[in-house]
Amino acid sequence: MSCSYPFRPSDIPHPSFVCTLLVFMVLMGCLRPVYSSSVGVNWGTQASHPLPPRVVVQMLKDNNISRVKLFDADDSSLEALRGTSIEVVIAIPNKMLQQMADPATGAADTWVVHKVLRYAFQGGVNLKYVAVGNEPFLTSYNGTFINFTFPALQNIQNALNNANLGDKIKATIPMNADVLWNSALPSQGKFRNDTAEQMHQILDLFHQNNCPFTINIYPFISLADSENFPIDYAFFDSDTVQIHDGANTYTNTFDASYDTLVAALSDAGYPDMPIIVGEIGWPTDGFIAATPENAQRFNQGFLNHVEGGSGTPLRPNTPVEYYLFSLLDEDQKSIDPGNFERHWGIFAYDGKAKYPLSLPGVALNSTNSNTSSLVNATGVQYLPQQWCVVADDADLANLAESVSYACANSDCTEVEYGSSCNGVLDARGNASYAFNQYFQMNSQAPGSCNFNGLASITEEDPSVGDCKYIVQIAISFASTKTELTRMLYIMQIACFSIFLSL
Repeated sequence: MSCSYPFRPSDIPHPSFVCTLLVFMVLMGCLRPVYSSSVGVNWGTQASHPLPPRVVVQMLKDNNISRVKLFDADDSSLEALRGTSIEVVIAIPNKMLQQMADPATGAADTWVVHKVLRYAFQGGVNLKYVAVGNEPFLTSYNGTFINFTFPALQNIQNALNNANLGDKIKATIPMNADVLWNSALPSQGKFRNDTAEQMHQILDLFHQNNCPFTINIYPFISLADSENFPIDYAFFDSDTVQIHDGANTYTNTFDASYDTLVAALSDAGYPDMPIIVGEIGWPTDGFIAATPENAQRFNQGFLNHVEGGSGTPLRPNTPVEYYLFSLLDEDQKSIDPGNFERHWGIFAYDGKAKYPLSLPGVALNSTNSNTSSLVNATGVQYLPQQWCVVADDADLANLAESVSYACANSDCTEVEYGSSCNGVLDARGNASYAFNQYFQMNSQAPGSCNFNGLASITEEDPSVGDCKYIVQIAISFASTKTELTRMLYIMQIACFSIFLSL
């Protein structure tokens, strides 16, 4: 059966006929409901040599990534995003919550002026949300931020409302999944008792202002924290039912975690509150199960799982708004939770795709490595192609102290137990890896490859198989100068405007 409907421009039918025809076409299968897929990513910058913001923004465009979540409101990042259609989440770090919570200081109003009003104009930055803190109720924080979070949220949302931006830009709070009571079944989901008072206030404000609830969901962490966790339950390609919850069944951790929140919101009296998945992903190193293969399996499975808009058992036929964690590796993140913390990126530190990943809306790119649909960063400048290794005449018995120093002041997570270089290198190779990490972290500065005469520079790549000795990217003074010049120009314009108003 043909689904075409040929007509001449002069023969355009009456609107009622068009509606009838469209309904008929849907019923016949010629048209199907279309869910607009919108890929979101987290862009963190805790790196010793971050990619220039404009390179990152071009990466977002090249990969059809239409939404980005920041962990601060850095002006250089926002300037690079200015003039694009990319939806942006800016954030207030936890360390600023106490300051924002005090209404007497006017800190929230000042922040909104400097970080929101400054960019929220036609042709500016497409600001969507303000994230007030990041997982402030995390149990490991021992209540440090609990009493500051709601007042800070309230002050920020009021400042947005007072600036006539409350209908366009919403405040939210990215919460860790541990804000939920550890229930056996998703339908029994509730919020933790120790946060009940604050959570009631937060949810009421969200409801009044039509703000979303943001939750970070990490099946990988569930796997890493429990030796008995069924590994297939962390992914999306298993048909094995792990949870029977009344008429609902669950074959993957994500759906169960998401629905636990749905149930908790319903229990609190807000069954229809919109939900954002603020962070979800899988690392590629730093743990036995943290491999590129597993990361590809998880992330591609997740994207395929949410692509159709089928939702979850407690919220069927509801598209999931999400932000993959994360865009790039960050070699200065805290490794207190685990060595994997520095390896969450779908791209490596230099913007190269780590594994094939087909993002919604992007055609396969046969020119890219591994036939991945991901498009690598362009215009990346590297330091000279040289590495720091153990000198040929070095006494291996004297390496321990220097290796410890090198690792303490760089990133040696890839040679730790369960990581990609562990067991691949011998003692000399491990020491060379540590020396090179320190050398590159310090931008190959003179004297950074010495270690009391134990190290020397080579132009021969010492990499072994998948264990790569990196060459760091160059930090461009030119780009920094450009951003500084732009900022000075903005300040001059502001001062001139004030002068004219006097």
